[in-house]
Amino acid sequence: MLTAFRNAFRIHDLRNKILFTLFIIALYRLGSTIPVPGADLSAIADFADQAEQSGFVGLLNLFSGGALTQLSIFALGIMPYITASIILQLLTVVIPKLQSLQEDGESGRKVITQWTRYVTVILALLQSTGFAYLFHSGQFSNGIDLIPDFTPRTVIIVVITMTAGTALLMWMGELITQRGIGNGMSIIIFVSIISQIPGQLAILNANSATYQFVIILGVMLALTVGIIYTEQGQRRIPVQFSKRIRGRKVMGGQSTYIPLKVNMAGVIPVIFATSIMYFPALIASALPPTGWGAGIRDWINDNMLSTSGGQGGGGFSPSLWYIGILALLVVFFTYFYTAIQFDPERQAEMIQRQGGFIPGIRPGRATVNYLSYVLSRITLTGALYLALVTILPSLLGWLWGVPVGLSGVSIIIVAGVALETSKQIESQLTMRNYEGFLS
Repeated sequence: MLTAFRNAFRIHDLRNKILFTLFIIALYRLGSTIPVPGADLSAIADFADQAEQSGFVGLLNLFSGGALTQLSIFALGIMPYITASIILQLLTVVIPKLQSLQEDGESGRKVITQWTRYVTVILALLQSTGFAYLFHSGQFSNGIDLIPDFTPRTVIIVVITMTAGTALLMWMGELITQRGIGNGMSIIIFVSIISQIPGQLAILNANSATYQFVIILGVMLALTVGIIYTEQGQRRIPVQFSKRIRGRKVMGGQSTYIPLKVNMAGVIPVIFATSIMYFPALIASALPPTGWGAGIRDWINDNMLSTSGGQGGGGFSPSLWYIGILALLVVFFTYFYTAIQFDPERQAEMIQRQGGFIPGIRPGRATVNYLSYVLSRITLTGALYLALVTILPSLLGWLWGVPVGLSGVSIIIVAGVALETSKQIESQLTMRNYEGFLS
């Protein structure tokens, strides 16, 4: 491993990419500590001390790298961009125009990316407005008014600042993808979670018994090992190409395989599902305080945003409704994203066009049915695996009533992004005849 790191820094362009990525990360962490104009700094300090033990706020704060409780310019994090990506990908399935753009290659993807940016700005405007109201009213900050001077001028400044922070963070993530080591958005989320690990472990240790802390920590380590093992698993479908004679040359006749990963969707379903869980808080903030709106708001607060749903009575654990809905969303997005990534009909057509076939399976519709059958079984395993890893630490927190800020969501994102980043660096080392990290 140390030799691989030394080799990575010996290559001039790879060293520049790593240093550039670290520079962008440093700027991001600096921006996470700069509060928005109009915020009460003393109130922010009080809220930060209390919010560390709040389950839903703690989750939002985890994905913003602590920027939410600081009410900083990066308080929204990268989640508006993730939500915009979900919306565009969902619309791609139902709108033929978007589907044709996606199939146009690089030019079509550029248009979709540009539309994603526009939607990101719109969502950031809506979310920043909602958060400004929630932080002023105290519904989201334990009764503490973080924006005491709640005038139209102050609200406009706060909303514009937070929206600009999200746009800047989106641009920084794209810079890491283009000029850094890749996976810019995932790396930003990775850094956000990593920066909160020491504080979350300290909170867990202070609010749980010794045996509970040891068991939860052991579960997290076991899940990390299981994630690394499962992410490498794949089902290899053999493909045989028939021999063809062209002139005096005999072409084809080789055997290869189609690698279907157990978790083909990666960490994307977990990120998508987590970003969707933002909406209950925004819906609750938009409902009227009396009448029918009050009833829906109370149900959302008690069952989705409440941190007192723990069976152990500790008062800091996530609710069972939240855990269950999160698991269902992970399963749904696993199937959805896998269907986008791998199309059995297109794959079968490509195999047949190249003169190949799967041994024992007829070309054409039989190959499509076989690939769909194998894919459905693998996707079920991958979806259940992702859902289990996502909710298991939080489920223990619910049973014991202890604050488990580092949920399975954070574990799988950290492990998944670390694996993908190491593979990218390894591939660049291998191209230059160096051994990679995983050799």
